[in-house]
Amino acid sequence: MSPDPWLSVVIPSWNGQRWIAAALGSLCAEPEAAGIECILIDSSDGPETLAIAEGFAGRLMLRAMRRDDLPGWQEKTNHGFAIARAPHVCTLHQDDLWLPGRAAALRRAIAAEPAALHLNASVIIGAAGQRLGPWRCPLPAGPVPRETLFARLLVQNFVAMPAPVFRRDAVLAAGGLDTALWYTADWDLWLKLAAAGGASYDPVARTAFRIHGTSLTVTGSRSLTDFAAQQRIVVERHIALAPAARRAAVRRRAEASIAVNAALAGALNGGAGALPRAAWQVLRLGPRGMAGYLRDSRLLDRVLPRLRAKLTGAL
Repeated sequence: MSPDPWLSVVIPSWNGQRWIAAALGSLCAEPEAAGIECILIDSSDGPETLAIAEGFAGRLMLRAMRRDDLPGWQEKTNHGFAIARAPHVCTLHQDDLWLPGRAAALRRAIAAEPAALHLNASVIIGAAGQRLGPWRCPLPAGPVPRETLFARLLVQNFVAMPAPVFRRDAVLAAGGLDTALWYTADWDLWLKLAAAGGASYDPVARTAFRIHGTSLTVTGSRSLTDFAAQQRIVVERHIALAPAARRAAVRRRAEASIAVNAALAGALNGGAGALPRAAWQVLRLGPRGMAGYLRDSRLLDRVLPRLRAKLTGAL
């Protein structure tokens, strides 16, 4: 092991044998991989995922462990944060990827800006790795003004899961991921980190987020009442971060976003009955509110790739 990793990548895994080699391979491809610590915490039904991961031990600074006592991705991730050795940490789920050049871009961003949270744009890929579309954040490049960040991020979690990199001290001080939030724990954490130490944004796609039929965003969204409640908890928890003069408008856009998200999740699983009500809630925002909602929700970025995957039978 290198005595001084500059980044720790936490990988919570469960039955990830289909994807884990591609995820770890994307890290190996980076010239800076020698200084990156990989912490893989597995609770799979069988030994396959961990065995594949251990095959990368000669190419990565890898710490792979089985922890059946940590069943959820939030618990595994929090444990990874606790034992990480680098000053900056991030997560990489077993089905996601880094894109070439990400490590060098991260080192530049960390050196240039002491923010608690570094974000970047991503691409959405399908089960076979095919690119389905971009996933961008509605943020200016570089340090993001506090008012802009919270007024927009409270409307919708527009951050792809593999994108953020953050200071380890900041995530530990924030308490890590809220394990009660099965769907929105990441969104909650981004808001906590940004509130504590600001954020910066790289508009170049540096990571890939994979959609497929067994991902949490597909399987978890089948309980639509809980799906909406998870989002509302985060909005109510952090709404005070929005600028006071814009808080009411932000709340209305967030409620419209929750309605649309739930309606789309229902439609994805065969029930389109909520779509007209969600559309009416967006229309009630008025022209300015609708424009802000469409900007902040990244609706087209999120929906079009899934529609392509659905139409081709990949989802």
